[in-house]
Order: sequence, then C-alpha cells, then structure tokens
Amino acid sequence: MGEVDPAFIQAPEHRPKLSVIEAQGIPLIDLSVLSSPDDTFDDALVAEIGDACKKWGFFQVINHGVPLEKRQRIEEAARKFFAQPLEEKRKVRRDEKRVVGYYDTEHTKNVRDWKEVFDLTVHDPTFIPASLDPDDEEIDEWHNQWPEYPPELREACEEYAKEMEKLAFKLMTLIALSLGLPGNRFQGFFKDQTTFIRLNHYPPCPAPNLALGVGRHKDAGALTILAQDNVGGLEVKRKSDGEWIRVKPTPDAYIINVGDMIQVWSNEAYESVEHRVMVNSERERFSIPYFLNPAHYTIVKPLDELTNELNPANYRAYNWGKFFTTRKLSNFKKLSVENIQISHFKIQELSNKLEGGLTIN
Repeated sequence: MGEVDPAFIQAPEHRPKLSVIEAQGIPLIDLSVLSSPDDTFDDALVAEIGDACKKWGFFQVINHGVPLEKRQRIEEAARKFFAQPLEEKRKVRRDEKRVVGYYDTEHTKNVRDWKEVFDLTVHDPTFIPASLDPDDEEIDEWHNQWPEYPPELREACEEYAKEMEKLAFKLMTLIALSLGLPGNRFQGFFKDQTTFIRLNHYPPCPAPNLALGVGRHKDAGALTILAQDNVGGLEVKRKSDGEWIRVKPTPDAYIINVGDMIQVWSNEAYESVEHRVMVNSERERFSIPYFLNPAHYTIVKPLDELTNELNPANYRAYNWGKFFTTRKLSNFKKLSVENIQISHFKIQELSNKLEGGLTIN
C-alpha cells in the first residue's frame, strides 16, 4: 500500500491513541457444557451470555467445539492468498456486479481502511435484492469467485463455514433463552441466510497514528464470530465510559459481538457496540470474521414478545435484503452522506408523543 495516501487519514478526533488500554472485564465464557451428549443449555451459561450481551455487547468463547485444524487450515490458506502479487489477487476482484471476492479499497465512515479483504458467501448462490428500489421485487444471485491459488482455499473456507454455522446457532439459542424466548426463536430467519465470511489482511502501516485497519463501526447483521491472530488490534468502545479498549488475543478463542439486528429484535435489551481495528508499523495482522445474516426477505423489527404498552417498539420495520444491498454497494464509492444505519429506523420519542395526541404549538 506504500505511502499513506490522504484517503487513509482519519479525522483528528478519530485517530488512534498509540497508548493501549488492555481490556479488563470483557467476558471469557467457557462453552464446554455444550459438548455434553444432551447438548444442555444450562441456566448459569444462559445467564452469563445475557450478562455479557447487556453489559458489553462483546465476549470471548473458549471450548467452543470448533476443531483447531479447521481454523489453522483456513488461516494458512488466507496467508498464501494475500502473499500473492496484486495482479493475481485482482483476478478475483469484486465489483458492483460480482459483489464477493478480493477488494483493497474499502471505506468505513468514508475513510479508506488500511487492509485488503477476500469475501465469500456461505450459501452459493446467495439470493439478494437486485436493486434498492423498495417496489422492485427482482432477485439477484451472488456467486463466489475462487482464485486459482491456493487451490485448497475453497475447501478450507467451506469446511470452516460449516463449523462456524454450528457455533453461531448455539450462540443464537443461548441469546434467545437469555431474553426469555424459546431457544429456537431465531432459527426461522436463517433458512436462506445471507451470511458471509471475510478474510482480512492488515499490512504494516508507516503511520499507525493516522490510519485504521477498519474505522469505527457497528456490525449490521445478527452476530459476528471473529478469529484473530496473536498480533491483536481489535478495539471495543466500552459502554460504561466510551473509552477504546484493546481486546487481547486469547489462543483458540473466538470473539463474539452482538450485531445491530439483535439490538432491534431485542428492542434494545442488548445493544451492538462500536469497534475498530488498529494497525502497527512492524507486523502484519490477519483475522477472519463470520457475519451471521438472515434471509434477504426478512423484515427486521422488535419482536412482539419483547414489546408492550410499557415497552413500545423502538424501531420501524425494515427489509434486511434492501438494507444489506445498500450497505454492500456503498463499498464501491465514497459517499457524501452517512451510510444507512438502524438509527434511521429509530422511532423518535417526539413521534410517539405526537401519535399519543400531544399538540405542538
């Protein structure tokens, strides 16, 4: 990536501090109880998950049941892919027609990220709205692009995806139970899921005080499961005081974060949290997030079981496919306005009062 182009430079108020605050208190949750023959979701584990979602929106899991060799295989294949010359990687470059594949000019909050990525969908093809027009019902198919090298990348990704789905569904069951819902409450949303996996590579950066690997953001989907290497760099904005906290890598652990969709479904019982990725001048970093997303036709709104007269819905319903398409297509250009967010569907307190008959003079 060479010299630091101005496109990478964060506004002064968003530039990273080179002094790191290591995370204190981000929950580390042991899932070994789930490996018992009856796959019991015990009350203590459910309460632990609920507490982590409520207080942090982030937690780490160990003894999660994902075979280490599956993770090592995809990590090794990712390193081989990114080590290739740029012209080789760009043979599977994504664009507005082929929305998954390699990309090295992604923007977050309209500032370019210091990274390169390779995206793949878990379901191939993945079905998604053809346009942003709310009245257009035409559906597109997204197909994965696979590079010639390394030849094992496709199989490594597909095998890893199967393991991630098992873990994701266990976590969604735990989250449902922690909200007082039936364990299978969320399952129906993921029949034709739009879930995807991203391979991230963050090269050394000559100006880590000016740029970020990924700028501050929240994840739009349901749940994110992140594998990071031992270099570290993920920072979470602590809910209690707004301080940026570094998540120290834990060997063979996965970092879990609640997405915007769970914030809406739970009617803000749980909230997604801003996070970002620091870079450094000496070491490259790799990570692999798995983004659990529902079917394109999912209408996202607060669940009826979690709303009532005393706790009315905080969000208007929105179509996930249209929302997701809007977010994806924005990756190919710098916007003049903020990208679409769930806050755009928030029901304001004033509108509630107006609906209740309040008169404004």
